[in-house]
Amino acid sequence: MAINWKGVMPAVTTKFTNEDTLDLDMFEVNINAQLEAGVHGIILGGTLGEASTLSDTEKRTLVKKTVNIVNGRVPVIMNIAEQTTKNAIDAAAKAKEDGAQGLMMLPPMRYKAGDRETVVYFKEVAKSTELQIMVYNNPVDYKIEVTLDMFEELLEMDNIQAVKESTRDISNITRIKNKFGNRLKILSGVDTLALESLLMGADGWVAGLVDAFPAETVAIYELQKAGRIKEALEIYRWFLPLLELDINAKLVQNIKLAEVATGIGTENVRAPRLPLVGEERKSVLSIIENGLKTRPALPEYKELNAVVS
Repeated sequence: MAINWKGVMPAVTTKFTNEDTLDLDMFEVNINAQLEAGVHGIILGGTLGEASTLSDTEKRTLVKKTVNIVNGRVPVIMNIAEQTTKNAIDAAAKAKEDGAQGLMMLPPMRYKAGDRETVVYFKEVAKSTELQIMVYNNPVDYKIEVTLDMFEELLEMDNIQAVKESTRDISNITRIKNKFGNRLKILSGVDTLALESLLMGADGWVAGLVDAFPAETVAIYELQKAGRIKEALEIYRWFLPLLELDINAKLVQNIKLAEVATGIGTENVRAPRLPLVGEERKSVLSIIENGLKTRPALPEYKELNAVVS
């Protein structure tokens, strides 16, 4: 499946049972909720997916399960966050074998690679696979920035096609467009800057709170794409306090609490993460409860894409 790098692509959470095994039943409930809302792809094994705590077998199980649930309706994309080039190449090969159509790739983990090392890392993985690749550019959290000069080298590889833009600098979207036109697709990676990024020309949104609120997230994307900015903005303004739960060190716990509130997830996280307690928990629940009380009625949005190409 050729990936059309646009629209809403949830970075889904990994569901765990009380016994700390994969909860594939609740995982399927959530994936089906995403598909019903009209998402455009599914991304596995990111930060929200607690990838650093997953075994290789668990990652492969999640890819295979998702491919089975999705059944060709949207692309399945596996995140790669590895410490070595060798392991990243191996992860890419396994993702392809298990049925993934694309990769989201972080720079090398733990070692703060220089520009040349980072470029070579991405290119070596790209050379090793036919899978399409979205580079995750998040210097705020991961301390390595993929600059425009670095992208100029990376785009020599045909299968490096998109960027998850998480620099927090909205003007970077215009810089990318000015330099590369449509060669490099842009997906906003920061929930609290998503609508702004889309209006500045981003092609899509790798979203977090979509895990709990899929319909609202997709509605914002479809409405702005159709030029119905006022309606998109009204939903987005309601959504912002919830979206801010994503730009927090406890984003996994926060979003899983929201998934519980909307009936499409559980609170279980994998240690060393622990569920929220005390005042921190009360504060997050207050935001979620207020959001649910004021949840907007959504306009019909699913057919907008049939009208606006």
